[in-house]
Amino acid sequence: MTNRLIDLTVIPYSTFFILLLSFFLSLLTSLTNKLLTNREQMKAWSQEISEWNKELRNAQRNKDKKAVEKLMKKQKYILQLQSKMTWQSMKTSIMWFIPLLLLWWFFLTPLYTGPGAGPVAFLPGIGSEWALSYVYWYLLCSILSGALLSRLLGLGMGGD
Repeated sequence: MTNRLIDLTVIPYSTFFILLLSFFLSLLTSLTNKLLTNREQMKAWSQEISEWNKELRNAQRNKDKKAVEKLMKKQKYILQLQSKMTWQSMKTSIMWFIPLLLLWWFFLTPLYTGPGAGPVAFLPGIGSEWALSYVYWYLLCSILSGALLSRLLGLGMGGD
């Protein structure tokens, strides 16, 4: 035990600290995503790509060579739209990559590794055999809080 009032390396403090940290970081990245991404444009592009794919599948299924040729002339444009959508989705990830890496490298890893390091969380109702390290607990919390915030902030493609 260290001289800190609250020791963030022992359960339950470690469990709640990483839960709150992952939620806070998910909130920051979600808000950044919401501010940097034009959701209406993304939805329109997605719908256009989906319609093109549907038309192409129907033409191929019906063996309509003229329709397939006509649709294939638009393929370059569709690939450009997909590329734009990928860039829109990746902007936030690129922006947050270095800060999150530094947080892990200089704060979380030194705090939760080394002598006496143990699990930071246990999965409820499963028992001590399901003890989680800080890495797995953070990933689980981050995935769940990211999904929740995406839904609450309307960041999914169908969330508008």
